Amino acid sequence: MKSALIALVSAASPLAAEPFLDLPIACTLGQDCYIEAYVDTDPSPGRADYTCGLRTRDKHSGIDIAVESFEMADMGVPVLAAAHGVVEATRDGVPDLPPYDRFQGENECGNAVRIGHDNGLKTLYCHMRTGSVAVRSGDTVTTGQQIGLVGQSGMTNFPHVHMSVLTRSGTGIDPFAPEAKDTCGLEQKTLWNDPPAYQKTGFFTAGFSTNIPSMEAVVSGAARKASASPEDALVVYGRIFHAQHGDVLQFKAHGPKGEIFEHSQVLKAPKINLMRAFGRRAPAEGWPSGMYRGDLTLTRKGELIAKRYAFIEVK
Repeated sequence: MKSALIALVSAASPLAAEPFLDLPIACTLGQDCYIEAYVDTDPSPGRADYTCGLRTRDKHSGIDIAVESFEMADMGVPVLAAAHGVVEATRDGVPDLPPYDRFQGENECGNAVRIGHDNGLKTLYCHMRTGSVAVRSGDTVTTGQQIGLVGQSGMTNFPHVHMSVLTRSGTGIDPFAPEAKDTCGLEQKTLWNDPPAYQKTGFFTAGFSTNIPSMEAVVSGAARKASASPEDALVVYGRIFHAQHGDVLQFKAHGPKGEIFEHSQVLKAPKINLMRAFGRRAPAEGWPSGMYRGDLTLTRKGELIAKRYAFIEVK
């Protein structure tokens, strides 16, 4: 049963509120972090962000801001109060899980802080590192104050902070378009003091396979392999939407003994929906047993646009 701390409804509701939010994480968008997902504004089983774009997941109730790497998260990235307010609830002690570990717990939000603000709205911050929550219920916090660290607690397989904006009743609203109703576009009212730039390009999915997969296999999920034999090839693939000519896609793969490959390619006249893959045959002695991680990074003129991870176990 989900905790009341994270019992959210993602449907938008009319709201009269002035901008009051700053970025809830100590990083620079496009340099060492990026927005991975927005609020899902589509009540159907489909998905649509506030521009009617694809950068969200079905029923996603907040904003996911991801750091560029697990290594950066390990160094300690502060989660910040997005606005002045009073801490209403906290949770700590939920363990950080390896990103390849299947989530089994009840607290999807993981270690969390909820803050009430003067305008009657609330902000909720999820997935913080265990033991890092730096405030308690009743504390007054100022905009930009550290309340924890980015972690791997709850339902997540990449390091990020999930922030939801809530009404007094706990209904979730979209800070990029709090008053939107059946409309799309960037020219909408916002709750951000300095609205983060929208980027429509991103990844549908990424994974490991043991050969170069077809688009059909990637779309259906048949391409994804959770395990491989030591003699199998290891291939990282990614499916991308709205890439632009000149974007750079970088593949990296790491195993128990370090990096096994790195490869970059420039996308030329890409389709709206495309798939790319890169891999390596097994060495003569076979791959060492253990977990392998693939990193896919998409950049545009040096700006970090999107990133995805893939995992496979060699047995």
